Amino acid sequence: MDLTEIETFLALSEELHFGRTAERMRLSQSRVSQLIRSLERRIGAPLFTRNSRRVALTPLGEHTRRTFGVAYAGLRKSYDEACAIAQGMVGTLRVGFLGCLNGPPLTDMVVDFGRRHPACDVTVSEVPWPDPYGPLRTGEIDVLLTVLPIDEPDLKVGTVVVSHDRVLAVSLDHPLVERESVDIEDLADWALLDGPTELPEALRHGFCPPFTPLGRPLRRGAGGRTYQEALHRVATGETVWTTHAGLFHAYRHPGVVHLPLSGLPPANGALVWRTDTENVKIRAFTSLAAQMASGDASALAPSTTAKDR
Repeated sequence: MDLTEIETFLALSEELHFGRTAERMRLSQSRVSQLIRSLERRIGAPLFTRNSRRVALTPLGEHTRRTFGVAYAGLRKSYDEACAIAQGMVGTLRVGFLGCLNGPPLTDMVVDFGRRHPACDVTVSEVPWPDPYGPLRTGEIDVLLTVLPIDEPDLKVGTVVVSHDRVLAVSLDHPLVERESVDIEDLADWALLDGPTELPEALRHGFCPPFTPLGRPLRRGAGGRTYQEALHRVATGETVWTTHAGLFHAYRHPGVVHLPLSGLPPANGALVWRTDTENVKIRAFTSLAAQMASGDASALAPSTTAKDR
């Protein structure tokens, strides 16, 4: 039995249109007609009724669609599992993330990767803000979604997959709270939250630079070790925080608001992994993330046509 005939039959039974089926299967319309006629000859009776305006399944076609559909799904699953084993796409991929980047696109990447590679489990865990790269280096996670910039020679940085506008977090009674927006040059007179003392210097300066673009020094104030501790310090009026809008998708404090902040580049997030542990699972996940970030529609679902195999 020709598997391409079965795939074409199942596609036509869903589309009920030879043109759309041909496009979906990446075949010519005449080839689709040929495959359907060949299958009908094998079975010994028509599976579709056709006229110039309509394509419909016959009662036998309906029965065949149900039985072939179940059998094909099982065959496809076995095929995909065999390919996954051959390619090393089995076991577990451990993904870490900074809490301020939780949500899309991370969830989209994990869900779509799971659909593409069902034989590979994906676990997702939050990494600590003070030590974002530690779990990578100890082998607790394989790949990390974190904020740029990164200056770590042992880590490889992938494509930017998320970008957030910069904002300034202030307390409800702070003098700046009445502003519609704030520029980084306006902050030389205020203490800026510095974040955990263990933060890598490149990451620290990316969020709290030592000088404004015009060269005015920026004063740093003590920061918390978690995002909630940082928000608490802002709420008490001890400091203001040059953070990004993505953080407020996941965290809130009733005493803190955030204002648009200009003068700093957007907060970009990317996947990062150890160069000495890169493997087929990491390459597949980071490649998918890059496709999704570029808006490549083919990244949304794996192809299942015979031609692709």
